[in-house]
Amino acid sequence: MSSPATAPPAPSSLKRIVAASLIGTTIEWYDFFLYGSAAALVFNKLFFPDSDPLVGTLLSFLTYAVGFAARPLGALVFGHYGDRLGRKKLLVLSLLLMGGATFAIGLLPTHATIGSAAPVLLTVLRLVQGFALGGEWGGAVLLVSEHGDAQRRGFWASWPQTGAPAGQLLATGVLSALTALLSDAAFTSWGWRIPFLLSGVLVIVGLWIRLSVDESPVFKAALAHAEARREESGQLEKMPLVAVLRHHWRDVLVAMGARMAENISYYVITAFILVYATTSAGMSKQTALNAVLLASVVHFAVIPAWGALSDRVGRRPVYLIGAVGVGLWMFPFFALIDSGSSGGLLLAVTVGLVLHGAMYAPQAAFFSEMFATRMRYSGASIGAQFSSVAAGAPAPLIATALLADYGSSTPIALYVIAAALLTVVAIGCARETRSRDLAEGDEADEVAEVADDAPGRATADR
Repeated sequence: MSSPATAPPAPSSLKRIVAASLIGTTIEWYDFFLYGSAAALVFNKLFFPDSDPLVGTLLSFLTYAVGFAARPLGALVFGHYGDRLGRKKLLVLSLLLMGGATFAIGLLPTHATIGSAAPVLLTVLRLVQGFALGGEWGGAVLLVSEHGDAQRRGFWASWPQTGAPAGQLLATGVLSALTALLSDAAFTSWGWRIPFLLSGVLVIVGLWIRLSVDESPVFKAALAHAEARREESGQLEKMPLVAVLRHHWRDVLVAMGARMAENISYYVITAFILVYATTSAGMSKQTALNAVLLASVVHFAVIPAWGALSDRVGRRPVYLIGAVGVGLWMFPFFALIDSGSSGGLLLAVTVGLVLHGAMYAPQAAFFSEMFATRMRYSGASIGAQFSSVAAGAPAPLIATALLADYGSSTPIALYVIAAALLTVVAIGCARETRSRDLAEGDEADEVAEVADDAPGRATADR
C-alpha cells in the first residue's frame, strides 16, 4: 500500500508535471541540437573559413563535441544541489543557462569580423550549453518519475524523453524552413541567426510553465526524513557523489554502458547524416534536413509506446530490442542512403530512430529506479552524462574522420555495431527495476551509510 509520500498524484496534476518537463526538455534540446545542425551546415564556413571544407566540418564538430565535455561537470554540480535543494530549482537554472547561451550564439560576430576570437567565443558558449544540459536531463525525468506510480512509470517518464525528438524536430524544422525560403547567401549571411535568437522567446515560455509545478513528493519526504535523522543523530549527510560511488557504483557503470549505443547511434543518425548525405550520397541539404524532420515525428510518436511496453515486459527487454536492432540496422542504413534515393534516406533514418527509441524510452524510468532518492539526481546524471563524453561527444567527429580516411561507410557501421555490443553487455549485467517503489531503497541506503561509518564494519554495497 502506497504511503502518503509516494501516493500517485491526481491525473490532472501528473499531466501538468509531464507537460512542464516535456516543454522544458524540448526547449533545451532545441538549443542543443540547433548547434549540431548549424555545425554541419554553416559553422565550418563562418568560423573556420580558411580550412578545407571537410577539415572545416571536423573543426566545427569539434566545437560541437566540447559541449559534451561540459556535461559531466553539469551532472556533478546540478546532481549535488538537486539532491540537496530539490529538482525544481535546478531545472529553472538549467533552462536559463541554456537559453542565454543559445541566444548569445545568435549574436556572435563571425571569423570575418573578429578573426580567431570568433571560434573561441563560440566554444565558450557551447561549454555553457553542455553544462546546462548535463544538469537538465536528470532533473526533468526525476520530477516525472517521482510523481508517478510504479505501474505506469515507464510510460509517463518517457514523455520528457520525447523532448529530444521534439527539440530535434523544432530545430530542424526551423532550419529547413529558412533554407527553403532564403538563398544560400542570405542564410549564410544572417538567416542562420534567427533560430538561435528564437530561443529567447522559448525560454520565457518554458520558465512560466516550470515555475508552476510542485517539487517531487518523494524528494520532500526523503528530505524531511534526512533532516529528522540528522537532528536525532547529529551526523551530517554524506555528499551525494560520495554516496553514489560507495553504494551504487555498479549501477553507474551499467547506466554508462547502456548509453553507448543509444548516444552514438543517435548522433550518427541525426547529425553526421547531414554531412554524409550531402557529400558522399550527393543529396541536397534540404533533402537531408527533411528526412531528419519527418523521421523525428515518428521518433516522437514511438517513444511513449516503447515506454508503455517497458511497463508490461520490463525495462531490460525493451532496451535490448533497441540495442540489437540498431546494430543490425547499420549496414542497411548506409546502403539505403548510398542508393541516392530520398525515399531510401527517409526509410533509413526513420527505422534507425524507431530502434533508438526502444533504448531511449525506458531509460528515464530505468535509471531513476536504480538509485535512492537523496542520491538519485546525482546517480542518474552521472551515469547518463559521463558516458556522453565517450559516446555522443565524439560520434559525429569520429564518423566524419572515418569517412575522410576510408571514403566508405563500412568503418562507421562497425563503429556503431561495437557500441551496440557494449550496451548489450551492460544491460545483460543490469537488474530489472520495473515496478520498484522509488522510496523503498532509501532506508536501506541510510543503514548502509551508518554501517560504513561504524568502526570495523565493511563497506556496504547494494
